Order: sequence, then structure tokens, then C-alpha cells
Amino acid sequence: MIDADSGVSDALAIALALVDPDLDVLAVTASGGRVSVQQAARNLMTLIEAVDPPKWPRLGVADSPDCEFEQARFSEQVGDELHICRQLHGEEGFGDWPVGDAALHHPRSAAKLLSETTREHPGEVTLITLGPLTTVAHAQELDPEFSARLKGLVAFAGAIHSGGDISPVAEFNVAFNPEAARHVLRRPATKTLVPLDVGRKAVLTFENVQRLKLDDGEPCSRLLQSLLNFSLRAHHETLGMEGMWLMDIAAIAAVSQPQFFTRQSVGVDVETSGRLTRGMTVFDRRPRPSWRPNIDVLTDANSQGLLDYVSAILGRGR
Repeated sequence: MIDADSGVSDALAIALALVDPDLDVLAVTASGGRVSVQQAARNLMTLIEAVDPPKWPRLGVADSPDCEFEQARFSEQVGDELHICRQLHGEEGFGDWPVGDAALHHPRSAAKLLSETTREHPGEVTLITLGPLTTVAHAQELDPEFSARLKGLVAFAGAIHSGGDISPVAEFNVAFNPEAARHVLRRPATKTLVPLDVGRKAVLTFENVQRLKLDDGEPCSRLLQSLLNFSLRAHHETLGMEGMWLMDIAAIAAVSQPQFFTRQSVGVDVETSGRLTRGMTVFDRRPRPSWRPNIDVLTDANSQGLLDYVSAILGRGR
């Protein structure tokens, strides 16, 4: 299952998961973050229709009581920093790709869908989160046994050494709703954190994308080409990079290709009140830590292995 706020990097990661023969995507849920919940849902439907996988996942939409309030509050807090996010993902989160205005008919509750899926497949399903952890926290509140039925939770969130992206110390997905992140990351469960440090290990270049030889005649290939071209251009214009970080794709690879990563069990907490540090992920990595380990954190990645994986799988979308 994948929960995402549906920016460009999320879309590329989900497309890769839908095409990867080693993964069976049962459900995709839309959360608010880089775009509104409604926009995220439209983006996900557009993506699934373009990829048209042999088995369509069920689609859910976040309905936590404060999901819309969270976005307004976050915009007030970070101000101009949110503008960089929009530059990297586009106003609607899908770069230049047109997304329809039609709303989903009878949208399913994301939290309830996640819970139902774990009831149908207890101990068999991994949840990958690519956006804020609001929906996961909501699912845990509605269903106290939800986390226990998961095979594991893999969250693209936080940072260890590299600093943040939405503030000097905070990563977007955690900073958007630190209270939800703290609730989820501290809860007893099998969890893996994919931090910014690992998301920034591998850089996909223009040359890498050209080698994919995506076929303009296929809807999936056209969408991938549009998202990749937009992201490469946005990274160059906004960050001065000659390539793009794989970011959320690293979270998919952590499930499909775990041999590419090294990991460490540590204790983690989230700062929820600091004026300068709200949303910071704090790890006890002292020589003699006093916090009990509560999560596995990916600490390094095989960059070339990740690039080869992306080229092999996205090339299947031709």
C-alpha cells in the first residue's frame, strides 16, 4: 500500500511501483501535503489511468478531521519556503501534465481502506508513505490493531545529517504534521525510515533519461517523459542541479531491492514545539545511547544499483 501527497517525485515512485514485477500494489491513498487532498486524489487517478497496470489498486482519499486545516496552517508557518516546493512539483503537483477536474465518485476513506486491507491480508502488507504521516496516524487512532497487522511501515521522512528541505533542520513530510509523525514513528511496530540523506544519494541525469528511450505513443511513457523532463528542468532552474534526486523512489526500492541499502536500529523522536526546530527528527546516535531503538533507519545506498533499478523498471513502461 502507498500513501502519498502526489507531487512529481511521488508520481514517479508510484509509477515505478505499479510497473515493478516484484511488487503487488493493493491500495494507493491520497493525503494532503504538497497539494490539497482533492488535488492529490485527482493526480493519483490520472497516474493510475495512464500507467494502466494489469491489476488496478484501490484508491482512498484522506478524510482526517483537520487535513485541510493542516495545509493552511503549514503555509502560514513556512511562507516562502513552500514556493520552492511548488517550483519543483508544479502548481498542481504534476509538473506540466494536465490533470482533469473531475472529482472521484464516492471516495473511500484512506484510513479505513488501509485498515481494511490489513484485515484482508494480516501480516502480509507493507505500507509505504511518501507524504506526511497524517493518514497513518488517523488509521492508528481509528484501529488500534492496524500497525500490528502490517508486515512493516516504510516512511520517506526526516533527515539525519543532511539538514532539512523545508527548514534548515526539518524535512517536509515530518514538518507538515510533526504531531502525526511523532505519533507514528514512536509507536511500537516494524518500521523503516528512508531519510533525505538516502533520497539524495543517487542523481538521475538527462543522459540517464535519454537512455530510457520512452515511446511517445504510449500514455504511460508520455506521462513519465513529461514528469521526468519537468523535474530535471525544475531541479536545474531552482537548485542549480544537472540532474534530479530519486527521493521517493528510494522508499519503493527499499521494499523491492533491500540489498541496495545499509541500515541501523536507533531511537527516534520528533520535535513538535521548537521555534527553529519544529519538525526535526532527532536520533540518539551517542556512543552509549539511552533511548531504546524504535526504528530502522537507512544510512547508505548503492547509488549505481538504484540508477540501474530505475532504468530497468521505468523502461518497462515503454
